[in-house]
Amino acid sequence: MMVKIYTKVGDKGYTKQVTGKMVPKYDLQIEALGAIDELDSWLGYCVTKLSVESVQLKPELIEIQRNLYLLQADLVVKSRHELTQDLTSQMERRIDELVELVEPIKAFILPGGRDAGASLQYARTLARRAERRIAELNEHQEAVADEIMQYLNRLSDYLFELARYANQLDGYAEIESKKISE
Repeated sequence: MMVKIYTKVGDKGYTKQVTGKMVPKYDLQIEALGAIDELDSWLGYCVTKLSVESVQLKPELIEIQRNLYLLQADLVVKSRHELTQDLTSQMERRIDELVELVEPIKAFILPGGRDAGASLQYARTLARRAERRIAELNEHQEAVADEIMQYLNRLSDYLFELARYANQLDGYAEIESKKISE
């Protein structure tokens, strides 16, 4: 028997929440979930852009993708609390490791670099957007667990440092945002 992936439930601009409640597709929870989905999908793209030199980052990117699924489930099912403070603490330790592996920043840098680094810089911006959507959900519609807010706040920092590290592995020298006078 063939399983159809379309339900036609959303044909009029509404979608069904896990509770069965129909809400507009622009509902704050749906927007927040969509922003996380967009980030998660982009991280999958980032994995495809890893070079031979940066492919070692693949397992940790896949782990972040898995954590984003936990985060989405925690947003939808209020009794779930899979995304823990420990995951944020682990990410903080990894950020600290990455900071030690790359050249210190002396000025703001332009986002970009080789394929892996540039795509991770874009992932950083998607993480910030997801954080804003979830902050809006928290402020205006429903309470969001502190662990979710903290995790997303650290995630963009992590992606920034991971992008810098990927660029370093790929031999790319970062460009400062301010033009240096000669």
